[in-house]
Amino acid sequence: MTSSDRADDDTAGSTDRSPRVRPPTASEQLEELLGYSWPFPGRPPKHDLSTWSVTDDWPDPVPVTEAEIEVFERWFGDLFDELFGSSDP
Repeated sequence: MTSSDRADDDTAGSTDRSPRVRPPTASEQLEELLGYSWPFPGRPPKHDLSTWSVTDDWPDPVPVTEAEIEVFERWFGDLFDELFGSSDP
């Protein structure tokens, strides 16, 4: 090994050991740009949500067509078999 080979080895080794600089995250960039931390609190809701009520006007029981059942069985059949057991004899 010549002295120039050793010099190349030393140079290559030093670049592997150099600390890697992590680029700032989007939140860090925004904080630097705005001058305050992110996330900042948003606007209060326009309406008092505690006074809201949820109702439905669906019939009881909800009607389901054969086509809808077939779609669910096709998409979720494996899951249904795993949960409820296979209907195969």
